[in-house]
Amino acid sequence: MNIMLFHSTYGLRPAVRQSADRLRSAGHEVWTPDLFEGRTFETVEEGMEFKERIGKDELLKRAVLAAAPYSERGLVYAGFSFGASVAQTLALGDDKARGLLLLHGTSDIAATASVDDLPVQLHVAEPDQFETDDWLSSWYLQMRRAGADVEVYRYAGAGHLYTDPDLPDYDEEAAEATWRVALGFLESL
Repeated sequence: MNIMLFHSTYGLRPAVRQSADRLRSAGHEVWTPDLFEGRTFETVEEGMEFKERIGKDELLKRAVLAAAPYSERGLVYAGFSFGASVAQTLALGDDKARGLLLLHGTSDIAATASVDDLPVQLHVAEPDQFETDDWLSSWYLQMRRAGADVEVYRYAGAGHLYTDPDLPDYDEEAAEATWRVALGFLESL
């Protein structure tokens, strides 16, 4: 599988590279575009402030430019938190997308979004301050209405970015369960 993996608001940190290596070890080709052009952050607040300064349109433009050379191959879009929202936006706009793997995040869905049985898998903490139960219920219904084939996995007691071993949110058991399920999902595409 060809996978475009987007980083969180912390930037392109070692955990993203390690995740890409894990996917490569499973036989996938993976790209990890740096939407923050080398900047990484110690706190989510710093990253969000930087993200806001750059602006959503510019970040999406960078993501589209990163994916464009490979989209003809049929990409699986994937991402962590903010990167998941970027991946979702690109996948819903790419008729050649093979799948969507969302780790720790989702995004708004355009009313006109339409896909043909796009396989989507979401892994998120329960509870998660950024992905509330009400929001996830609404998101799920909108994704189904858009034509996506959606699976949602919740991890009770895990922190928001529980797959990043360098952050306080890390939960080894939830992270390993996520990767087991996610690798199976990718194998099924």
